[in-house]
Amino acid sequence: MSDTPRLPVLVTGGAGYIGSHTAVALYEAGFLPVLLDNLHNSSLQAVEGVKTLCEADVPFAQVDVCDREALSSVFEQHSSEDAPFAGILHFAAHKAVGESVAHPAMYASNNVGGLGTLLEVAESHGVRNVVFSSSCTVYGEPETVPVNEDAPFQHAESPYGWTKQASERVLADHAATHPAHRVALLRYFNPVGAHPSAAIGELPLGVPNNLVPFLTQAAAGIRGALTVFGGDYPTADGTCIRDYLHVMDLAEAHVSALQWCLAQDSEAHVVRAFNLGTGQGASVLEVIEAFERATGETVPHTMGDRRAGDVMAIWADPSRAEKELGWSAKRSLETSMADAWRWQQALKTR
Repeated sequence: MSDTPRLPVLVTGGAGYIGSHTAVALYEAGFLPVLLDNLHNSSLQAVEGVKTLCEADVPFAQVDVCDREALSSVFEQHSSEDAPFAGILHFAAHKAVGESVAHPAMYASNNVGGLGTLLEVAESHGVRNVVFSSSCTVYGEPETVPVNEDAPFQHAESPYGWTKQASERVLADHAATHPAHRVALLRYFNPVGAHPSAAIGELPLGVPNNLVPFLTQAAAGIRGALTVFGGDYPTADGTCIRDYLHVMDLAEAHVSALQWCLAQDSEAHVVRAFNLGTGQGASVLEVIEAFERATGETVPHTMGDRRAGDVMAIWADPSRAEKELGWSAKRSLETSMADAWRWQQALKTR
């Protein structure tokens, strides 16, 4: 690495699962990630893991994006008029479909309200590049699969999905009234796996809401049997189908998206959506089988009722990201499962 100063990049939700892995990818690409997180559903353990992997004292602030005063202080401390943040990678949001069904107002206040506060503070400090953590849930139940970025938004199947649809609209409207703003909307599918070092990984607090951490905990005997929500969908084996993407592939996509923002030379605003996925769908039972093949472990599981808010089947057409960002997923589902299990095993020693 040269002696050129690293451009600072604000990573909201930087102690979370995707944010922490992206912070490592940013550092490896020559940026300085500045982590911000309220630790609502994350841990300082992830921050320490990032510092270990980067071999650097990566800055961290325990701040909520809804707290305008505290957020402004982070901008003032880590960026200036002469050297503002090169961009913002915005991950900070509640993210559980089931929880959003139970607490829709909380999701609206945090996910949409927090974004609004962040954009206002960013604008006052001259920061114009935003990479937004969106989701395939914006598509609702798609008319056709694989789904591409031109697919119309269907009715959101959950309040969580609605907050992502609304946030994309807020970002587009904000950019339209502020010249030279660049926004990459990253609609990613289902992140899984962990850093291959097992220094960081998915670490939900309490009972996991996502499939793979519950799966690994069930295999490790920490949880009871995994409940597969719905075995009567009109799919090949009756279970939901998703596009499972290794978290490090996803992290590298965020770096590519930031570089795309920085490369835009137009004074006009630019807002572009990108699907991030493998382009292949896998059912819940196929994920279980892939885990068992990759690890030799057995996953105890039972079949349960369908879960409110779940879409039957969705996977990505990622060709736009490959063409315009120069990015494509490289790691297999089996690699994702092996890395997730390695992370689960490493947690025993911590």
